[in-house]
Amino acid sequence: MKRLILALALAAAALPGAALAAKPPVYTAPFSQVAAGGYDVVAYFTVGRPVQGDARFATQWKGVSWQFSSAGNLAKFRANPAAYAPQYGGYCAWAAANGYTAKGDPLQWKIVGGKLYLNYNAEIQSRWVKDIPGFIRKGDANWPAILDK
Repeated sequence: MKRLILALALAAAALPGAALAAKPPVYTAPFSQVAAGGYDVVAYFTVGRPVQGDARFATQWKGVSWQFSSAGNLAKFRANPAAYAPQYGGYCAWAAANGYTAKGDPLQWKIVGGKLYLNYNAEIQSRWVKDIPGFIRKGDANWPAILDK
């Protein structure tokens, strides 16, 4: 039995990328499968602030659950999820620009060019806003390859 386990471990280690799987394309908190911390991503565009979603108004997209504050917002998301989903899968936009991933905080957000961006915290967001166009260019160039890091 020990030989079998050792052989399987060695075989797995020999496969490229087998030991480290890529990060999921949409950030969720540990032990959660809910995107954007459960916040209604449509509400950022319609009411201009974070609004907590409700599990009664939920849908699956890109392997995770998205929650909304109303049936109307759920319908808008279902019609065009890419228009409302945060960029870089909800990971921190500043981190993406710098070549790595970090959690995105749904309370640290900004809509730029009709797209939603999240940042790690208020301090990081204050750095990000100093050169939003430059950071977006860098983030776009890094995404989605940084998921493999």
